[in-house]
Amino acid sequence: MREINMAQAIQEAISEEMRRDDRVFLMGEAVGPGGTAPTRPPAEIMKEFGESRVRETGIIEPTLAAGGAGAAMAGMRPVIDFMMSDFMFPAWNEIYQAGLWRGGHGAADDMKLPVVYMGGLMGYGGGGFSHSRAPIGNAWHGPGLKLAIPTTPYDAKGLLKTAIRDDNPVIFMTHRFFYPVKGPVPEEEYLIPFGEAKVRMEGKDVTIVADGYQISLSLQAAEDLAKEGISVEVIDPRTLEPLDIDTIVASVKKTGRLVVVDEDYTRCGPHAEIAFQVQEKALKSLKVPIQRVGNPNIPNPVAKILINAVLPTKEKIIAAVKKTLA
Repeated sequence: MREINMAQAIQEAISEEMRRDDRVFLMGEAVGPGGTAPTRPPAEIMKEFGESRVRETGIIEPTLAAGGAGAAMAGMRPVIDFMMSDFMFPAWNEIYQAGLWRGGHGAADDMKLPVVYMGGLMGYGGGGFSHSRAPIGNAWHGPGLKLAIPTTPYDAKGLLKTAIRDDNPVIFMTHRFFYPVKGPVPEEEYLIPFGEAKVRMEGKDVTIVADGYQISLSLQAAEDLAKEGISVEVIDPRTLEPLDIDTIVASVKKTGRLVVVDEDYTRCGPHAEIAFQVQEKALKSLKVPIQRVGNPNIPNPVAKILINAVLPTKEKIIAAVKKTLA
């Protein structure tokens, strides 16, 4: 099977869906000719579809979000690229309203809202507190919104195609560290259903649930721990809304221990929601308290030494796993 990187997989998903359905169009910051968005379609794709279906905009996040929602309500299927997930902050009202409109109308057939809001995560890139946030908890907090976070090129393409065909607003977050990373992606058509987690590594002693770049760190930690005789199971939810809590709970019932790793703030972050759902459904299976690894509610710094002090690292994940075994 051929191998392509995640950015190429995303470009393929969008272009294939644009060919399949003429209601699909791409709009966003730096997606046009000369743009710097990693997911920007190659020149031949832009030439194929033209400016009416590949629309570069200015730095107008609220307008992007509202325009996407309006186009979706009018019958189109827009893909809105904010380039960086931080840029969603000025547009949260409009993004939340998209979810509220869809959910508030009871998901009626005459109130479909098929819009995809894309943004890259880059907490480790040294962008500071304005350009390095991971607003995963913010995205998950909005009623009526779906949330996907792929960690491989295969998942990125399959999940994005599913997102574009979904009749609900979907937030699609990808970690920018993964854009150049290659992996096997079939040339034939395929979709990945939402709400199906992937066990990235099987184990019996401790369960780790992580998303985005934290999957890579968790797998590195699990490999190091295996050398010490500690068997770790690593679960990638792939989508947080809907969340495949059953796969997570089944793993916790097997291991009796859970570590949740996420780049977002630990206060009210995805760690807290996943941990609480597990204790609701599998409290008696837990041998020790759940451990969280994330940003301890500190603005993201620029210097690498400070970034590693604030954000999750392989060493912090190993320490959390060992704490559950102490």
